[in-house]
Amino acid sequence: MVGTRLEHARANVADLAAAVEWYTTVLGFEVASYWPPAAPNYAHFVTASGATFAVMEAEGRGARFNFTVDDPDALWAELKDRARVIEPLFDTAYGTRKFTIADPDGNELGFVRNG
Repeated sequence: MVGTRLEHARANVADLAAAVEWYTTVLGFEVASYWPPAAPNYAHFVTASGATFAVMEAEGRGARFNFTVDDPDALWAELKDRARVIEPLFDTAYGTRKFTIADPDGNELGFVRNG
């Protein structure tokens, strides 16, 4: 798997409209596209780095997204009271600073500053 890069991830959600509302209002992401055009069950987002992730109205749960951020402390202050906390802000033994929250479907969202 040398040279393999992760550039896209998808999480299943129970209600597409509710998930899109949460990702846009709580985290500030913008929807890049919906699919299929006639009756969407999939929303695609693009991050500042160009990586993509999506949510799809489908059975099953359990995704985790890890986003790299410059200032996890500021983002933690903004989000800690607006989402369910999985891991509060902390410094890891391997030199990162991070926290993890959950979206309304229980998918985990980690926000990490490396080094």
